[in-house]
Amino acid sequence: MKSMQVDVAVIGAGTAGLVAYKAAKAAGANVVMVEGGNYGTTCARVGCMPSKLLIAAADIAHTVGKASAFGIHIDSVIRIDGNEVMARVRSERDRFVAGVLHGMKRIAETDLLQGQAVFVDDHTLVVGDHTRITARSIVIATGSRAVYPDSFKTLGDRLIISDDVFDWHDLPKSVAVMGPGIIGLELGQALHRLGVRVAVFGRDGRVGPLSDPEILAYSVAAFKQEFTLKPDAQITDMRREGDLVAIRHTMDNGGQQTEYFDYVLAATGRAPNVHDIGLQNTTLKLDKKGVPLFDTKTTQTESANGASAIFIAGDADNFIPLLHEATDEGRIAGDNAARFALGKAVQPGLRRAPLAVVFTDPQIGIIGGGFHALKPGSFVTGQVSFEDQGRARMMLRNKGLANLYADPSSGLFLGAEMFAPAAEHLAHLLAWALQNKMTIAQILEMPFYHPVIEEGLRSALHDLKARLHSAQASAGKTG
Repeated sequence: MKSMQVDVAVIGAGTAGLVAYKAAKAAGANVVMVEGGNYGTTCARVGCMPSKLLIAAADIAHTVGKASAFGIHIDSVIRIDGNEVMARVRSERDRFVAGVLHGMKRIAETDLLQGQAVFVDDHTLVVGDHTRITARSIVIATGSRAVYPDSFKTLGDRLIISDDVFDWHDLPKSVAVMGPGIIGLELGQALHRLGVRVAVFGRDGRVGPLSDPEILAYSVAAFKQEFTLKPDAQITDMRREGDLVAIRHTMDNGGQQTEYFDYVLAATGRAPNVHDIGLQNTTLKLDKKGVPLFDTKTTQTESANGASAIFIAGDADNFIPLLHEATDEGRIAGDNAARFALGKAVQPGLRRAPLAVVFTDPQIGIIGGGFHALKPGSFVTGQVSFEDQGRARMMLRNKGLANLYADPSSGLFLGAEMFAPAAEHLAHLLAWALQNKMTIAQILEMPFYHPVIEEGLRSALHDLKARLHSAQASAGKTG
């Protein structure tokens, strides 16, 4: 077995791993990066990019379907060619992956190792059956994988995960989506708009990342107008019958109904890839799910022996599984791993205001952790409906609701939840305001052009300002 000694070893060549490698190299460390699977990043291969390609096709189909409302009539019936839709998804997906692979060519071959990395101790890794690495510090950037109940396995090849969708050569006739989380909502709505019969089943009433009761209720009602959504489904039986899956569930009236689908898409969550890398051989402290405990500011893990030589970044840490967060964490982890290896003190890295977007239609935006991150009674809410918002009505996108939150004493903006047109843009503006610690009055001093959807934010801000004044006046009387 070959032996090698390095300053920093990075496990995983996904988004976080690649950024960690570059940061450690930039800090002057001798680095090796180990990858046990395919190069190309989850985002490019099976995540954010191919899913948005499918959503883009679905949005076009949906927009064409509304043309008659503008007085524009399509003479022939709209025909969706599943083969052509999926051919473009795969082609563009492959182009994105090729771009990542091209970038990896700039990495020296001596810095890359292929194979499964397993910890021997806090400073030693064995890669496959061919290399033993001794490193002064190590970065875990192993990503995550789709998970689902073992009972689903009885469905055989009728069970799919989101990764499988992007290798389809045609669209199926029907899909049951298990899990109305981010992935389930995005793919479920997209497939519905592309002519696939879709039913989305959930439990506990949860939908996407929403926690504000008003926004949640509004979004559920809106989705139900378009496709079958059962956020608190009672499934009494799910079994394979030939090439179909039979799902028996309780209807709203209490009766039982059996529906048949070509596939079941398991969108029941993702788990960090940390259970087969030998963490039991290290001194790391693990949480109940087996994930290393770590400092979110430095990405340094916690060890039973004090300062740890191991850092963790990206989906592997199960903190905020989003690409921009993985990029930031990779940069922090790589720099601090190099600092640790070279005998320097680790330091906090830049962590940005929390921001999440779900690419449904309307889109979902969560800023600052949303409703559930706030202590009850510690905030005031301002609201806007987009049903009568000027620009939204012009484009027939006038569906949505947004709640903005502020501190009643200081007037500081605290966050927001929204189900709104162009939420990807609205959420960015608010996230910048949050990161800059702006008050509601200061945000209202910013320019708002006319007519734009962003004017909806101004309406919510004015509503919030009025409620702040009322809350402050009440507090003054109480005092």
